[in-house]
Amino acid sequence: MSQYDVVIIGGGAAGLSAAVVLSRARRKILVVDAGKPRNAPAAHMHGYLSRDGLPPGELLALGRAEVNSYGGDILEGAATELVPDGRSGFWVLLADGQRIPARRLLVTTGLRDELPDVPGLRDRWARDVLHCPYCHGHEVRDRRLGVIGGSPGAVRYAQIVRQWTHDLVYFTPPDMLTATERSELAARTIDVVEGTIAQLVIEDDQLRGVRMDDGRAVLRDALFVPPRFVPNSRLLRGLGPAVDDDGWVVVDGTGRSSVPGVWAAGNVVDPRAQVITAAGAGSAAAIALNTELVADDVRNAVRDLNQGLVS
Repeated sequence: MSQYDVVIIGGGAAGLSAAVVLSRARRKILVVDAGKPRNAPAAHMHGYLSRDGLPPGELLALGRAEVNSYGGDILEGAATELVPDGRSGFWVLLADGQRIPARRLLVTTGLRDELPDVPGLRDRWARDVLHCPYCHGHEVRDRRLGVIGGSPGAVRYAQIVRQWTHDLVYFTPPDMLTATERSELAARTIDVVEGTIAQLVIEDDQLRGVRMDDGRAVLRDALFVPPRFVPNSRLLRGLGPAVDDDGWVVVDGTGRSSVPGVWAAGNVVDPRAQVITAAGAGSAAAIALNTELVADDVRNAVRDLNQGLVS
């Protein structure tokens, strides 16, 4: 099997954007896509210039078609391990036993959302249980909204959600709010419900409210939840890159990691990246990768010339 210039692990917005840039630069590239995008449950995506409201699956289909149109390869499958190969390359091992050689790697495997342990919450995810007000706030504006608190930064998050409605309830375990937080919530007419959430109230496949463990039912049309972001970085971390205090792999402004030849882009290294941000990060990584590959090509050409291998 001939070596790819770049193998991209992950076929979301970051990976496909990088693949288009590299394919247009006449690089031999492969995208390995396990087909499990984070935003698959969402009916539409928002905030992407010229593609606002497009279903996420359609964006990916358009991206794959663009990659293919420039000669890039896309392989449906799961990578199981990334293995350094000498000083100038890598092997990508796949679940089906294939071994794919690459000069460089770009990891765009995203993240997963860990939600509070509330019965029914996961089933409503990306429907009427939401995480990003900038992605979904406009669609539920002026409705009865709730924020499930109790995590670090959740009060500040609720103040942001308040931008989209005048009817907001902040749910929190007892005795967690400071006096300052209570004052700030009251100042913006954000009601506080303290206690333990027992379950969501669902009728006709729609969220109707939240039932507390003391029997109270609080009517709500949609809930916002600040999830815990967990990067899908097992493959990347297997190469031994530098990580920050929170365990996220550290990259520079182009996505370069501390491991020579390895880049990363999108949510796997940036939990705040929206789809459009991830696509931009993939493009920036692709340009940096091509620049490094060109430098390699120059060194190799000079070596061949000096050894009399070029006539």
